[in-house]
Amino acid sequence: MDVNGIRPYEGRQSGIPGQNTMTPGTGGKKAGFAQLLQEKAEAGLNFSKHAAKRMNERGIPIDNQLMSELEHAVEGARKKGARDVAIIGAQGVFIVNVPNNTVVTTMSQNDMKERIFTNIDSAVLM
Repeated sequence: MDVNGIRPYEGRQSGIPGQNTMTPGTGGKKAGFAQLLQEKAEAGLNFSKHAAKRMNERGIPIDNQLMSELEHAVEGARKKGARDVAIIGAQGVFIVNVPNNTVVTTMSQNDMKERIFTNIDSAVLM
């Protein structure tokens, strides 16, 4: 039965028949989920649609230096075991989900009237 054009999972093998699921350089071993997640995390910081919209609305410019500082801060938080971190800098505050390597929201210094952050487990000062 289709629901909104989406068929439920019927136990079929996913992927394309004959597709190579081996990771290059692993001697024929399948890539593990943790390895794939780590490779995705190393690809760089992503911005959610919500965060991109907030940055545009609040006039927070992103340049190469800021991206480098954010990525460095996220990596430091990751090494300490953080999951959701507030990265606080001169440009504003960036709330980042560390496992997904994604900025989920941001606010400028002017928008921090309440100065209260919830659902974070760590903070990094830049």
